[in-house]
Amino acid sequence: MPGVVILCVWYSFSRCLFALQYAWGLSRGTWLEHVVIDQATVIPAAWIIDQIWPAFHVIPEGHRLIAPMGRLNVLNGCEGLEILFLLVAALIAYPLAWRSRWLGIGLGTLLVFSLNQTRIVILWHAYLSNRDWFSVLHGTVLPLIMIACCFIFFLAFLSRHGTPDE
Repeated sequence: MPGVVILCVWYSFSRCLFALQYAWGLSRGTWLEHVVIDQATVIPAAWIIDQIWPAFHVIPEGHRLIAPMGRLNVLNGCEGLEILFLLVAALIAYPLAWRSRWLGIGLGTLLVFSLNQTRIVILWHAYLSNRDWFSVLHGTVLPLIMIACCFIFFLAFLSRHGTPDE
């Protein structure tokens, strides 16, 4: 019987992840994509970079971080939603009380946002200081760190709120 439960959780996870990814894919080029990338990702990243390194004079311009020393494009896929979708799908698929699910989704969203902003700041610095590191950090290291942090969050959340269907 536990195999059936695992199969049901896996099926729910897969369906939820597909639905979230599909819906986000439909938003390409729409106002929603611009709000998520330009407003909710680029503007806060520019502010954070400007607080840490005011000499860079970073300004947000659409999906770009622009400074006299260089410019960095933040495109679809750089906003951290794929990792958030993994976490949301896991929280929805796991048999939790809905109150716990919503709490996990809210806290997880804050975690992913914070991790992604940190990622963009690190990528900005790598882009300006060592472009060889940029590719490795952008494509492999930082996404894996974000996934690991979300996995640890998920396990910690389950250890505290994991009683099914309270």
